[in-house]
Amino acid sequence: MSQQVSPSATPRRDATRSWLLRGMPSRAASHPGPHAESVEKTHSWWRVMCLTGVDYFSTLGYQPAIAAVAAGLLSPLATIVLVLLTLFGALPVYRRVARESFRGEGSISMLERLLPWWGGKLFVLVLLGFAATDFMITITLSAADATAHAVENPFAPAWFEGNEVLITLVFVGLLAAVFLRGFKEAISIAVVLVAVFLLLNAVVIVVSFFHIGADFTVVDDWWGALTAQHSNPVLMVGIALLVFPKLALGLSGFETGVAVMPQIRGGARDTEANPEGRIRGAQRLLTTAALIMSAFLITSSIVTTFLIPQEEFQAGGEANGRALAYLAHAYLGDGFGTLYDVSTICILWFAGASAMAGLLNLVPRYLPRYGMAPQWARAVRPLVLVFTVIAFAITIAFQADVDAQGGAYATGVLVLITSASVAVTLSALHKQQRKRTVGFAVIALVFVYTTIVNVVERPDGVRIAALFILGILVVSLVSRVQRSFQLRATSVELDEVAEQFVTADSDQHGSVHVIAHEPDEGSEDEYRRKLHDERRDSGIPARAPVVFLEVHPGDSSNFEEDLVVRGVIRHGYRVLQVNSGNVPNTTAAVLLAIRDLTGVVPGIYFEWTEGNPLSNMFRFLITGTGEVAPVTREVLRRAETDRARRPDVHVS
Repeated sequence: MSQQVSPSATPRRDATRSWLLRGMPSRAASHPGPHAESVEKTHSWWRVMCLTGVDYFSTLGYQPAIAAVAAGLLSPLATIVLVLLTLFGALPVYRRVARESFRGEGSISMLERLLPWWGGKLFVLVLLGFAATDFMITITLSAADATAHAVENPFAPAWFEGNEVLITLVFVGLLAAVFLRGFKEAISIAVVLVAVFLLLNAVVIVVSFFHIGADFTVVDDWWGALTAQHSNPVLMVGIALLVFPKLALGLSGFETGVAVMPQIRGGARDTEANPEGRIRGAQRLLTTAALIMSAFLITSSIVTTFLIPQEEFQAGGEANGRALAYLAHAYLGDGFGTLYDVSTICILWFAGASAMAGLLNLVPRYLPRYGMAPQWARAVRPLVLVFTVIAFAITIAFQADVDAQGGAYATGVLVLITSASVAVTLSALHKQQRKRTVGFAVIALVFVYTTIVNVVERPDGVRIAALFILGILVVSLVSRVQRSFQLRATSVELDEVAEQFVTADSDQHGSVHVIAHEPDEGSEDEYRRKLHDERRDSGIPARAPVVFLEVHPGDSSNFEEDLVVRGVIRHGYRVLQVNSGNVPNTTAAVLLAIRDLTGVVPGIYFEWTEGNPLSNMFRFLITGTGEVAPVTREVLRRAETDRARRPDVHVS
């Protein structure tokens, strides 16, 4: 029984595909996301600060309660330790990251440059797993916390209770809708949300300090209870140092702070290689955000610790996860408290925007370029749909529980900050900056300690991150195998001498004969014997000119490369030389470039490779060599469907 397809079905599918892939670049190495190298509009650094601030500043919605649960009466002291680590640890690290990785790739890009070949690629994939954990959990945890604030509001409908998962899914869906529509207005929305939220928090904190001043006995009660628990001041400091890693969520905005750098308006003298104005703007962004957040962290921890009974911070308590909201309702009434709740809900919901932007920035920059994601992963909308489905799955798995996701969030944040501190340490060491190397090494050790303590306390974070890492590794390896026969060159450039070689043959003889050559000692006798064997075995006419093609080994872990073909004379023979980590795909790309340049379809001549075909295939996948001739032919077959325009492959 035949099935007829509606004539409108194909156009409809084409329209859907066009909508999904809109903005995907033709050049494989570029990236279309909201933080692409070329963006439609850039903004003042303080406006961009609000974009990263929806993640960073929104933690005020739950950070004071987390600090109270983790440190108890020592919460203000532990928060001061966190602020010191922020200002003298994370901030100097990321100011350097902003200078050395100014295209929005963050510290991962620095480590990629410092750790090349396969080991570096696998390390980057692991870091991407932690980054995915950080950003994905930011989306789901923030949406879940927005739901918690909505449910706890006294004016909330009764049906909110018990439907937390559904409400959280709605928040995640609305965030996805913003990105599917476009991201042009996101910064304006972020500016309004951050300004209102910080203003309301300032009002709550100032009013709370007035209440403390009016009834100073709360300070005496706090101090009495604290000294009863810890009589030795040195012991207090020691305990604060031990518990502050549990407050790590207060460091969550730094990685997104450097991820949004391409959105910052640079100076008139900025160049692509040295955008000094953009770098200064990013450093101002990081410094200002850190100072604002530090002030709010310290003051909020003081007022919440002094004014809220400790039992209210525990599970089921009215201040659990919403300490400042508790004070807003208690001292400014339910009307203002509801306004505060709405502001908190909005900024927590939109905190996922900063995380989604980070994902859309990182994934297209690395995975497709490594050959470890499909080409459509360069487009924004398909990725938004994928990330939304994952966020739905996480929300359902954790039943929109904020506390259950906190460990994974803190683990992702700390691993990224630790990797950044290691990256700047290695960078300073590489540049022989001894004092900075020592300083950054100390900071790195502190963050390593903080990460280890957090992992020991909440191992669930590592387990969740391990699932992301495993998923990325499996998908990446499968995708790399599936894409192994694609053209990998993002560009092919023949220098002046190389152009003269091929155009002379095409103009004078109407043909271009290329001999694939793997040089050994590079002697004159080697080239003479190679030419003699190919003319004899492959039937190249005796008087036909030939040119040798040599692919010199590069980093085989690279999937995409910009190829530069150099023309040289070796012992009187014309040779095209190119550096690449993959021989057959590079050979195919050069042949197609010769065809496009000359208008003549070239032919290439190989010798069969000795060895087992299976082991040769394995060598090709890992080292980019192996059985070159048949793989070159297969790459050409897939790249050029017109047989008449496809370069000929001869093997003898």
